[in-house]
Amino acid sequence: MERLISELKAKIIDMKQKTDNRIDLSDSRLDDLYSVYPFNKFEYVISHLIATQTISLQEYLNIRNAYLERNKYLYVFEITAPRTFGEIWAQRHLNEVVPELKIPSTTLDSSYSGEYDFWYNGIKIEVKASRAVRRKSGDSLIIKALSSDSKYGFDMNFQQIKPSCCDVFVWIAVWRDKIRYWVLSSDEVKNNRYYSIGQHRGNVGEGQLWLKETNIDDFNEYEVTVRDILNAIVKKANKE
Repeated sequence: MERLISELKAKIIDMKQKTDNRIDLSDSRLDDLYSVYPFNKFEYVISHLIATQTISLQEYLNIRNAYLERNKYLYVFEITAPRTFGEIWAQRHLNEVVPELKIPSTTLDSSYSGEYDFWYNGIKIEVKASRAVRRKSGDSLIIKALSSDSKYGFDMNFQQIKPSCCDVFVWIAVWRDKIRYWVLSSDEVKNNRYYSIGQHRGNVGEGQLWLKETNIDDFNEYEVTVRDILNAIVKKANKE
């Protein structure tokens, strides 16, 4: 939202010869503005820009469409509860893009006790997800969310990884404008040099793995397109 406001204010400066000087869109005015959804800074600025013919309705629609395209996954950063993001959103998302995956049960696997997320023809699949956020920032997730072309350093932590509990891992990484997928066998995760065991004291066989701008390219061999996720799962399982 703040970035969008900045873009609109830049638009005002570029077209200030058309702006009605009687309209106050200064920082102090916008900061003092009392907002109740859906009446907020954006609504206030855009309505004045259109009313004063600083921008046309079509220009507004162009701005809107461009913003939506750059931030199509920004809503994912609004999910503040880690469990809701990691277990509910991520699993639902993967099942939507790969509907062939089945929710595990003792009917499919008599030994199943909740240790993995999906089942496919005897393959046990675990889903892990993380979001690209700006490092060393105390802001909320949605403010420090990064786009895929950002130059800022980022952290993505895949937590509570238990290679012994599944055959294949699917990692999902979310940026403001992009989602990327990696498929790794449990051995590839366990033997990866970035995999750190002992995330929580006493949790034997559990670890974590950090993806950053400095090491993300080391995982290129595991990255797949959304259409290739299922094939990659089968190939990785067959190599086990």
